[in-house]
Amino acid sequence: MQDQLKIFNTISGKKELFKPINEGRIGMYVCGPTVYSDVHLGNCRTFVSFDFIYRYLLHKGYKIRYVRNITDVGHLEGDSDTDAEDKISKKARLEQLEPMEIAQKYTIGFHKMMDIFNTLPPSIEPRATGHILEQIEMVKDIIDNGYGYVVNGSVYFDTVKFVKDKKVYGQLSGRKVEDLLSETRDLKKQDEKRHPSDFAIWIKADPSHLMRWNSPWSVGFPGWHLECSAMSTKYLGKTFDIHGGGGDLKFPHHENEVAQNYGACNCAPANYWMHGNMLLLNGKKMSKSDGNTVTPEQLFTGDSPHLTKGYSPMAVRFFMLQSHYRSTLDLTDDALKAAEKGFRRLMEGYKNLQEISTSGSKADAALNEKIEKNINGLYENLDDDFNSPRALANLFEMVTVINAIANDRTDAENLRPEVLEKMKETFESVIFEVFGLTDETAGGDGQSDDLADGLMELILDLRQRAREEKNWGMADTIRDTLKELGVEVKDSKDGSTWTVNT
Repeated sequence: MQDQLKIFNTISGKKELFKPINEGRIGMYVCGPTVYSDVHLGNCRTFVSFDFIYRYLLHKGYKIRYVRNITDVGHLEGDSDTDAEDKISKKARLEQLEPMEIAQKYTIGFHKMMDIFNTLPPSIEPRATGHILEQIEMVKDIIDNGYGYVVNGSVYFDTVKFVKDKKVYGQLSGRKVEDLLSETRDLKKQDEKRHPSDFAIWIKADPSHLMRWNSPWSVGFPGWHLECSAMSTKYLGKTFDIHGGGGDLKFPHHENEVAQNYGACNCAPANYWMHGNMLLLNGKKMSKSDGNTVTPEQLFTGDSPHLTKGYSPMAVRFFMLQSHYRSTLDLTDDALKAAEKGFRRLMEGYKNLQEISTSGSKADAALNEKIEKNINGLYENLDDDFNSPRALANLFEMVTVINAIANDRTDAENLRPEVLEKMKETFESVIFEVFGLTDETAGGDGQSDDLADGLMELILDLRQRAREEKNWGMADTIRDTLKELGVEVKDSKDGSTWTVNT
């Protein structure tokens, strides 16, 4: 099962059969948030995508060390060598707090949002501030290998020498080396560099800079790109299996990570690079300046001019999974409404499936073969670079069969017992374990809410008694009242069932 997985490798630009360095084990690093503000919805999409990927790899039986960092040193405004104030320090000044108070506040908020989206925690979540020594050691190695130089207490990476020696700069981002080297950026301290394309790996802090550490070169702070190189190799080794992140990180962040790792140990940091695509809002890139933005909280409450209502976290997660992680995803109110209906239909199909039993006395060979082919196709799609939309399509094909049985259009005895069991097992594991969805109509954790189920069982029992007594008025009143409350009752020869509509 494990050897069928294909992953689109950004650095090669094609799908490749996945072969881990150590059989049965995977090391995966995903660039985490910079904790100076609430997590952006686009970042949520990235983390949900890699949570789904992580879950499927676990489902396939791999033992995984999943590392996702917290950037609490702070990105600088602009590039990392402008000597501008970093974002965490800037927010600390504005709110009159210590930088670590800002980092802690937004780290807690990030974790809460990840819990709301039902993402699994990583195996290790290192903070950049806790790995300054490792970053200093990596800078030393880069200097010792001839790819770093010191000017006035700051250390720069020599991109021209790296390009000449290694021939790999630009492969990840797809940019031509000539273009990378000819780029001129309006940055301060350009006179300190040997070439405009060189980037800072250690920056001398000016007296007003709040976040600063001692180093052999100056009192300063590490470059943004350095932290991920140092932390990924510390916990996963010099070369590991998968490095992931948002597509916006390809250049300069990930390209410079590759350069740093080669500069430090003459080896590639990862064998497979995976990048998620961006989240659009109404067909345009999200932007605060023109009002084309929505926060996760607004998405849940509906308090946004872009929305007509609020949507549940699982409906939003389902919406994200409807698109391949490498595809752009356009968030619109209509698309969210459609996703909400699709999510409810999937949950209804799952519930109906649990009620089906069969002895296979009328086994329909064509139907059973179709279901087995669908289940196999589902896993083939998941193995094809984690194709969640096609896998969902497989599930919905089975939902059509399930609902036909639930509504007495198809006899359950057409199913062979082993096929029914396989279908139940697939739904259970894929919906909850792989896709990470939870049944919000049943307590939010995929398990039945005892109180709600007990009350509905009582109500349906009272309605059934009314029907047996031919008190059709009372039976209809119960049904219609429940419908007004968003609960739909369906009658069949085996009794009545209920679902919550949106």
